[in-house]
Amino acid sequence: MTVSRILTGTINGIEGEQVFVEADTTMGVPAFNIVGLPDATVNEAKERIKSAIKNAGFVFPLKKVIINLAPADVKKVGSGFDLPMAVSILHSAENFVSTALLEHAVFWGELSLDGSLRPVKGTLAIALMARAQGLQAIVVPKENLAEASLVDGIEVYGLEHLSQLPLFLDDPTPFRSAFKAHALLEAVKHQPSAYHVDFSEIKGQQHAKRALEIAAAGGHNIALFGPPGSGKSMLAKAFTAILPPMDFEEILEVSRIYSVSGLLNPSQFLVHHRPFRSPHHSASPAGITGGGSHPKPGEITLAHRGVLFMDEFTEFPRPVLEVLRQPLEDGVVTVSRAQVSLTFPANFILLAAMNPCPCGYKGDTMKACICGPNQVQRYLAKISGPLMDRIDLQLEVARLTESELLSKNQDVPNEAIETSAQVQERVIQARERQQARFEGSGIRTNSEMLPAHIKQHCQLDAPTEALMSQAVKRFNLSGRGFDRLLKLTRTIADLENSDTIQAQHLAEALQYRGFERLMQTVPTLAKI
Repeated sequence: MTVSRILTGTINGIEGEQVFVEADTTMGVPAFNIVGLPDATVNEAKERIKSAIKNAGFVFPLKKVIINLAPADVKKVGSGFDLPMAVSILHSAENFVSTALLEHAVFWGELSLDGSLRPVKGTLAIALMARAQGLQAIVVPKENLAEASLVDGIEVYGLEHLSQLPLFLDDPTPFRSAFKAHALLEAVKHQPSAYHVDFSEIKGQQHAKRALEIAAAGGHNIALFGPPGSGKSMLAKAFTAILPPMDFEEILEVSRIYSVSGLLNPSQFLVHHRPFRSPHHSASPAGITGGGSHPKPGEITLAHRGVLFMDEFTEFPRPVLEVLRQPLEDGVVTVSRAQVSLTFPANFILLAAMNPCPCGYKGDTMKACICGPNQVQRYLAKISGPLMDRIDLQLEVARLTESELLSKNQDVPNEAIETSAQVQERVIQARERQQARFEGSGIRTNSEMLPAHIKQHCQLDAPTEALMSQAVKRFNLSGRGFDRLLKLTRTIADLENSDTIQAQHLAEALQYRGFERLMQTVPTLAKI
């Protein structure tokens, strides 16, 4: 045999794509060439593979070796091609006979010079691709074994060294993964989150806590504005603790994103808590949406199924803020480059925090604002109307009073001190109502409702419709703003365990239009 074919994959966005590694060893001047649109990492594998094969006890063929990566029009990226290329060369040189496993398994891994296998990113995406293609097995570095085992319905094998290959092909049983997907999930789901701020530790700010509870229950975007030191950042860090736990499907979604991005390590083979991403305001549009010559996920994709916290919201460049508009509406972001166009998931909750003016003290009861009307106008104008229209809850976080600052938990009735776990329980119950309502539709939260769902599930009685009519006039609601207000009202009703939307639910939703009221004061001031 001179031509061998081994199955592997490449990462395209966050998806795995099947690739065939073909090796041909023929007589001629010894040479080693790789064709099929490899990137620099794949081309550099030549020297790694030569050394690994020799140090694993095999003989590298003193022939003309050609590796073809098919299909030839797909860019091949990453170090995961090392193992399949080495296996293909050894098979072509007849170091071992063909087996069914060799022909129907996906090989994926990086080689060290001594022949040992190193972990690679994107393993979960490749395992999901192998299952989707109906393949029998996947062979990965042993350190990636737990990550690949998250995918049910396919056999997973782990190798530590290239020298184990003949033993593996002769009897793969000792190399089979003992991990089970749901057992892995059970082992990590009770691990504590990286964020340890509890709602019970936050003094005052009951209005803001209630708004965060509503945002968590319905997946709504929220903006907090207020003077420095009022607790906006602390509230944001406590937010993830009241979000409901991710189910197994969501864990796979998020873990695949982090695997492709190289943000998983062997000790953290999955993401079991909802992501909390907090990019600095110096981030570029490409850093937020994703980009590069071979586009990789950006911050909004890394925040998928979690929270994107943008502190100092108005300090972000306007182009960065404007790129959020389409993902906030559609839940995905499409990154287009000259040679490729990729769509990444971006279903996240935007949590924005900012000061109401450049000095930060506009409207503060204790410290006077030193900003002129035109300064305030320019400052707030950084946030466009269309972007603010996509933020359902906008509220002021006022400075804590002296009594609130000096208060201690023992001074407050026990029933008034709610922990994050107590709030999370109500959020989970509200989410369960939504899951029952939208079963089979692919929608998880009220914020994702389409017009047909709004028409069906957000019907108003006469008193509520009269109040809505006043709200449309008072706030000059756009069509999008009107729909988002209905979605928010539906969430408040769910938290109250109400099957119907009532006037008090709409009245509460209307309280969360604080930024619009702030904006309305600016033109008046500018005329003074």
